[in-house]
Amino acid sequence: MMLASVSVSRSKLCPLFWMRVPAGFPSPAQDAVQEPLDLNSYLIDHPAATYFVRVTGDSMQGAGIHEGDLLIVDRSISVRQNQIVVASLDGEFMVKRLVWHAQQVQLVSENPKYSPIKVRSSDFSVWGVVRHVIHEVC
Repeated sequence: MMLASVSVSRSKLCPLFWMRVPAGFPSPAQDAVQEPLDLNSYLIDHPAATYFVRVTGDSMQGAGIHEGDLLIVDRSISVRQNQIVVASLDGEFMVKRLVWHAQQVQLVSENPKYSPIKVRSSDFSVWGVVRHVIHEVC
């Protein structure tokens, strides 16, 4: 996996509107109070332990992760059951849900056409927990 360095110190502040936009029926107009929003501070809790990676493939589409999406991954978070992680298994990197049952670790896809991967190798490591997914909608 090739990691590219991304500076989180250069911030471009964009406005954040206090009103929420309903996804159902329209609501009456509200005052559009705004404040500056730094996406680095909003999305990244641990800058020194955070990296970005692009997704390839369709194995995580059930979790809302699609081909070309940008993942924000934090290496400082302790891994818990059912979290989505970036992992390395036998030198191959992948994004999967980490699940374990009675001493058996599995990397589980969120697409029914892919079977869970049982981790039987000692060449396994978690490279971080996926904190956010950024993707285009059109």
